[in-house]
Amino acid sequence: MEQISFGDDGLIPAIVQDSSTGRVLTLAYMNETSLLKTIQTQETWFFSRKRQQLWNKGETSGNKQSVKQITYDCDGDALLIQVQPLGPACHTGNESCFYQKLYETDAATFDMLEQLVNTIKQRRQEPVEGSYTTYLFNEGIDKVLKKVGEEASEVIIGAKNSDTKELIWEISDLIYHTLIVMEMQNVSVNEIRDELFKRHMQKEGIRDE
Repeated sequence: MEQISFGDDGLIPAIVQDSSTGRVLTLAYMNETSLLKTIQTQETWFFSRKRQQLWNKGETSGNKQSVKQITYDCDGDALLIQVQPLGPACHTGNESCFYQKLYETDAATFDMLEQLVNTIKQRRQEPVEGSYTTYLFNEGIDKVLKKVGEEASEVIIGAKNSDTKELIWEISDLIYHTLIVMEMQNVSVNEIRDELFKRHMQKEGIRDE
């Protein structure tokens, strides 16, 4: 713990981030005891400044956080904790405590894939008249698979033509229709991430095949 610099109050701010999406879930505080318990149990433990006691995230709600990685900043006075959330991080029921906008110019795109997946799920559960996604679900798997085949061909053509704009467009179409197939077959983005990680990532870095 020598590399960690706790404040005069014995606390250090801990930013909690979803290890799959990169979304910041919450900001809390840890003392040395809660940090050690977090490492030992692989669940997040914090120190409540209001109640002046340790607390285990999800102990009563069940919305625990499985810790994947803990890093610290260049000064050693802030922690970044990457977790797999087992439920909403916020006591309001929201996925993240940071859900209220104060200012915005352009919407963040880092979680665009997650947003698209959520929209697709919603269209499946709550069909919307005139929605192309709803239309695809109504048509069934054969129609969607045909579209995947068509879009894969268009990607090949775009690449052969060395047309970057066309290639970006067609790859986007292919990904979208593939996500529809995944939803129909109950395959999640996280499962794809895990498979890619197992295939291509090692502790030493990226492995070429």
